[in-house]
Amino acid sequence: MLLKAATVVLLATFSAGAVAASELEVLEKEKAALEEYCKADIERLCPGLKPGGGRIKECLKTHKEEISVGCAQALQALKKAMQ
Repeated sequence: MLLKAATVVLLATFSAGAVAASELEVLEKEKAALEEYCKADIERLCPGLKPGGGRIKECLKTHKEEISVGCAQALQALKKAMQ
């Protein structure tokens, strides 16, 4: 019985890890798209702002009316991927 319970726990852990890895892969792809499509917008709207702590994201949100269509689409895709 103990072996069966341990097997169930291991399988559940492995499955959760596989899902997390899959989600991480999606987020990495979306992040790459964000960097590609938003690079010019970030340089133009957020000059000198150091990445980290959500600063770039907040800057782009502050300037949401000024960002390019490609950047807006990349941000929207990233938002959906994180849900």
